[in-house]
Amino acid sequence: MKILVTGGAGFIGSHLCDALVARNDQVVCLDNLSTGRMSNIAHLLGHPGFRFVEADLAEDVEVTPAVDVVFHLASPASPPDYQARPLETLSVGSLGTKHALRVAHRDSARFVLASTSEVYGDPAVHPQPEDYWGHVNPVGPRSMYDEAKRFAEALTAAYRRTLGVNTGIVRIFNTYGPRMKASDGRVVTNFITQALNGEALTLYGEGTQTRSFCYVDDLVRGLLAMADTAAPGPLNLGNPEELTIETFARLVLEITGSRSVVDHRPLPVDDPARRCPVIDRAWETLGWRPSVPAAEGLRRTVEWFRSVPGEVKAASRGDERLEPAGNASSAL
Repeated sequence: MKILVTGGAGFIGSHLCDALVARNDQVVCLDNLSTGRMSNIAHLLGHPGFRFVEADLAEDVEVTPAVDVVFHLASPASPPDYQARPLETLSVGSLGTKHALRVAHRDSARFVLASTSEVYGDPAVHPQPEDYWGHVNPVGPRSMYDEAKRFAEALTAAYRRTLGVNTGIVRIFNTYGPRMKASDGRVVTNFITQALNGEALTLYGEGTQTRSFCYVDDLVRGLLAMADTAAPGPLNLGNPEELTIETFARLVLEITGSRSVVDHRPLPVDDPARRCPVIDRAWETLGWRPSVPAAEGLRRTVEWFRSVPGEVKAASRGDERLEPAGNASSAL
């Protein structure tokens, strides 16, 4: 098939491009490289089944030839990235989603929106099923990302109801793995880089807040399965194994062999207390559930970070990087 992947040079997007090329699809990867990286897709350049287009999706890019599937992943996703680019984040969530949907409508293509667990905000219901509407601060420090994704879901649903576009929405929970940026401010990268650099692991609050961690290979399987159905969603994609942040920190120390200590800091504003998906719908609809345990996925991720020591060293402690993100959980 011919596939458009917006945000294809990002962390998850690049792994999705790998999987599509591996199954002999023809892939158009579109990214403006504001947060995506050419190094993520360098191994695909020159492959006959892969084409890279550097462009800003918010500017209504012309995509040719016709495609069979549109995966819309374009957006800053880590808290430091979207907090540094609030207008860009809102634009790609609104105008960018509209332009991607227009491509799907034009080509009668399947459209898969990569939404996020952030639409649930700091949830008052735990764990989070898809029919929970969320507890979100629309003007808080995370609102540019939360509300951009909530609007993208509404627009996607409207295109399905009004124009008959074959759309599907997935809500991605905390995802990790190789190619994450060492300085992206998320809990996995913060802990790994701090441990490898021999620095104290920054733990916000008492560390009792929880997250679920889905390895990127599992997440990509879910995205592919969603594209191969006509299910509208939304469907949660994530690992229902719930870990406290303190437990995760201890696991990082064990796997890295680091002697780093844990440094407790005050909780940032709107940091979710608990985050864990209900994935019954994904199992019933897609036959999907994650298979990589947290410890195994973390070992693979640590191994990858050890292979880029310069990047790890460059991410050495800087409070301007760590403070705004908290023990953040954004996914893409």
